[in-house]
Amino acid sequence: MLVACPAAPVLEPADAHHLERVLRLGVGEVVVATDGRGRWTLCRYRGAGALEVDGPVELDAEPSPALTVAFAPVKAERPEWVVQKLTELGIDRIVVLSTARSVVRWDPGRARAALERLRRVASGAAAQARRVWLPEVVGIVGIEEIERPGLALAEPGGRPLAPGLTGIAVGPEGGWSRDELSSGLPTVGLAAHVLRAETAAVAAGVLLGALRAGTVSRQKL
Repeated sequence: MLVACPAAPVLEPADAHHLERVLRLGVGEVVVATDGRGRWTLCRYRGAGALEVDGPVELDAEPSPALTVAFAPVKAERPEWVVQKLTELGIDRIVVLSTARSVVRWDPGRARAALERLRRVASGAAAQARRVWLPEVVGIVGIEEIERPGLALAEPGGRPLAPGLTGIAVGPEGGWSRDELSSGLPTVGLAAHVLRAETAAVAAGVLLGALRAGTVSRQKL
């Protein structure tokens, strides 16, 4: 659970409701409390939304290198689904893009509300995945505004992923425009076939995470 101070954890009402009414935790069950910046501690649930610290405050190192996935939002609730899955996969920076062929376009007021909603989704997904470093969710920006070192565009027929790649930007349903493809960023391929935009974003997260963790090997089992 996300708290301001793991050494003296106080739950927000919504989180207390989730533990009590949704998860139906019993008194004495273990809960991990974290500030989302690497500090965490084991707690015991005492009922009525209260936590009791049951161990020292630990500090986990920040994942390195930091991984970024940028995506252009698609219709319905798919942006929430993408952010949820990228959070579960350990992506550190999630960027919401505005592209030339974006179908979803938010005015400034709606954009602020949408980003806050996505941050809440990330917070809930981080708790579910027991992440102690909360991902940063930012936007809405153009492709030219993203930090470029280590970044590539997802594009069918692009190069294989290689060491040094730390970020992948995924375009909208209609793909990148000619100008966006000519922006100077390299392209990488994610699959043998054309993927839906939201599937491509999650595939990018899986591949970046595997590249960082070294979980993929060419050696035979």
